[in-house]
Amino acid sequence: MSLTAPIAELVFPRPTPPNPGDLFEIAPGVLWLRLALPFQLDHVNIYLIEDGSGWAVLDTGVADQRTRAVWEYVLTERLRGREPTRLIVTHYHPDHVGLAGWLTERFGLELSMSQTEYLFCQNMRHNPAVLGAAEHREFYRQRGLDDAAIESAVGRSHSYARLTTELPPAYHRLIAGEHLDIGGRDFEILTGGGHAPEQVMLLNRDEGIFLAADQVLARITPNIGVWPWEPLADPLSDYLRSLAELRKVPDEVLALPAHNLPFYGLHQRLAGLERHHALRCAEIAAACTDAPRTIAEILPVLFPRALDAHQTGFAFGEVLAHVNHMVGRGELAIATDKAGLQWIGRR
Repeated sequence: MSLTAPIAELVFPRPTPPNPGDLFEIAPGVLWLRLALPFQLDHVNIYLIEDGSGWAVLDTGVADQRTRAVWEYVLTERLRGREPTRLIVTHYHPDHVGLAGWLTERFGLELSMSQTEYLFCQNMRHNPAVLGAAEHREFYRQRGLDDAAIESAVGRSHSYARLTTELPPAYHRLIAGEHLDIGGRDFEILTGGGHAPEQVMLLNRDEGIFLAADQVLARITPNIGVWPWEPLADPLSDYLRSLAELRKVPDEVLALPAHNLPFYGLHQRLAGLERHHALRCAEIAAACTDAPRTIAEILPVLFPRALDAHQTGFAFGEVLAHVNHMVGRGELAIATDKAGLQWIGRR
């Protein structure tokens, strides 16, 4: 995820997040819990929706001991016997699905996810070819990364199984356009691509509550990346289509995102995200005007600050996502030299 300037027009009903382990009622019958993450993006927002005698839980945090300890405290001390009733996971990334197996097994919960996200998580956990096959190293080499950076990028993939728990063998499929009844309240199921293939969002039109997951964040942009197992993908087109669809959500909703602060000003933020990606494409076009460049050479143009191994993999995927998008629109072309390196140039 990359930084963007805050949008002045956004309104934040609570200017600070709850302290670790605290629960804050951000909307009637909706509790906000913040969990720590072991990354530069150091937190994830979890929401609990009142559901009869208990709480429907939206997302889980990663599967580490610190997160388990916070959950133990919340479940035993803060919820006061009102146990989870169901678990809804928005997408397959570890900060959202990490403790899904642990929570569902402990409380006998039904897991609800979109089909693609459930299967993607299973594939990432159980298909070794996803986690650093020789073809994946070649994917990075062809695009200009050096050996040390390649090993860092490939090695990072192996953390997925460590940061997640085993999903239950059956789940409830969430489908866009259908509805969930949670505690007598109607939530419309929305899905969107780009950041994840079929990320789930929930909209309660009656009360103006929009659980936005990672699709719309107030101060940062969700990572839109291309990965070695789908090198020609165009997730940026998927994401921009999703942003256009989200304009059908009323502007006055309270957006409850998975990172940063809850906010009002959805349509303003959608416009800001669209501008951000248009500017990224313009920067790439300018960088390739005088001479062709590899993806690795474009990387510091878009991300001039020093990046650690975790950040480099995401930044590399994001640059390639913009390049693939521009190739699809006929703005850039890719040529491969005799050494197998791919060069990006203007058409």
